[in-house]
This record gives sequence, C-alpha cells and structure tokens, in this order.
Amino acid sequence: MTEKRARWGLGAEMAAEFAGTMILILFGVGVVAQVVSGGEEGSLGDHDSIAWAWGLGVMFGVYVAGRATGAHLNPAVTVSFALFRDFSWAKVGPYVAAQMLGAFVAALIVRWNYNDMITAIDPEHTTATQTIFSTLPGNGTLPVSLQSALIDQIIGTAILLFLIVAVTDSRNSPPMANIAPFVIGLIVVAIGFAWGTNAGYAINPARDLGPRLASYLTGYGGAWRDQYGSLYFWVPIVGPLIGGPIGVFLYDRLVGKHLPPADDEGALEPGRLPENEKTA
Repeated sequence: MTEKRARWGLGAEMAAEFAGTMILILFGVGVVAQVVSGGEEGSLGDHDSIAWAWGLGVMFGVYVAGRATGAHLNPAVTVSFALFRDFSWAKVGPYVAAQMLGAFVAALIVRWNYNDMITAIDPEHTTATQTIFSTLPGNGTLPVSLQSALIDQIIGTAILLFLIVAVTDSRNSPPMANIAPFVIGLIVVAIGFAWGTNAGYAINPARDLGPRLASYLTGYGGAWRDQYGSLYFWVPIVGPLIGGPIGVFLYDRLVGKHLPPADDEGALEPGRLPENEKTA
C-alpha cells in the first residue's frame, strides 16, 4: 500500500515557512556578521565562506520546510509558483508574511548575538556594517548604479528559479534520494560565486526586507538607503519579483514544454517538493 501523506493546514504551512526562512537567515546573516565583525580581513572568513554558508542555510531551510510546503522560503518563489504552477493565490499573502517574519526574527537574533562586535567596529551603525543585514549596490563599496543593481537582481533570481524548477521537475532528471535540498543549496552557492558583486545576490525579498527592518529598528537609521543616500530597499524586492517569474517562464518554454507529460496520479500540490514513495 502507498504511504499516506500528512495533511497540512494553512497554519502549519505558515509555521514551516517561518521556521525554514528563519534557519536560512540565521546561517546567511550570521556568516556575514562573523566575517564583517571579525576584524582583519579573512581572519574569520571571506567571500567564499559567505557563499557556502548561504547555500547551506538554504539547504537546511528546505529540509526543515520541504515536506510541509516544498520550502518556498522566498516571495519570488511563491509568486512564481502562483503564476506558473497553479499554486493557490489565497496562500501567497500568508506564505510571504511567514517568510518575512522568519527573516526578521532571525536577523534580530543575529543582531543581538553580534551586538558587542558590531558596536566596537561601527558604533555609528553605518553602511560599514549594514551589509551584515541587507544588501547594497556594489556591497557598499563599489560604484554600482541602482539600474545595474536592479538588472542584477532580475538576472540572478531568474537563474535561481530556472534551476529550482529544473531540479524539482519530476518529468526531467531530478535528484533522487531526497537530495534536492542539497542541490538547491549548491545553486545558491554558485549564484553567490558568480553573481555577488553588483547587488550582493539577495535574490529573495524576504531575505533582504526582513533583516533590513530589523537593522532599522535596532539603530541603523539609514537602512533604507544605499551608500550614496538613494532609496535602495525596493531594488531587492522588485528585482526578484520580476526575475523569478521570468526564470520559470523560460524553463517552461525552453525545456518544460518538450518533456513528456507527468502522471497525474498522486500529484503533489503545486510548489511542493517531489517525494520518494514507499510501498509495502
């Protein structure tokens, strides 16, 4: 007989999205805090350790929430699945709220934990340590315009969603034995290695807005602006919400439409990760 799947209500799904996103941000924002507050460059990590920790954070977050929701952990994923995967629009708002809250709470925990070091190296709470919590054009130091940062976020999130739907498409060649979260984590690592300069590869509105709000409420009065004084907070929100659907659309047009149809029997709700069925 086929193993019965657990039944999840909306409250349980929101709790899973909250918990998964919180784990993601605890590792992602936490590693940046360690590197930035560690004093001498490279003494407690560097760009590579940041990229790996973000990827591992995504992997752990997906393992946490995968069974309940497929682990969206990202409003760009949720909106893209609503547009192209028949995910219920009624769930979009609750999922996004849970993701934002999870990111916000995680950032507050990191802010509290690293407060002594942050205060020691940047008592005025400037953009020198603002990058711990939220992204800036050129990571706060390089001459990158708002336009270039926006384009970067569109491209980076399109790549992310293109690859997520590719590795979770049961009609294609998805990773088996429950290693899809590991592969999704590697996708984020790769994006960090290749697309991190212009805008810090936020590629997730919750990842940026939740911690940005947490930093603003804990002393970063300029959290909504970039190092040039321009309003910047909207870039890592709008860019991913444009790029995510583009990525899914391109996958469907270039690859998905050419694959054989899936067997509808026992199909999962759109947005959930495929599971290996057990038979007895």
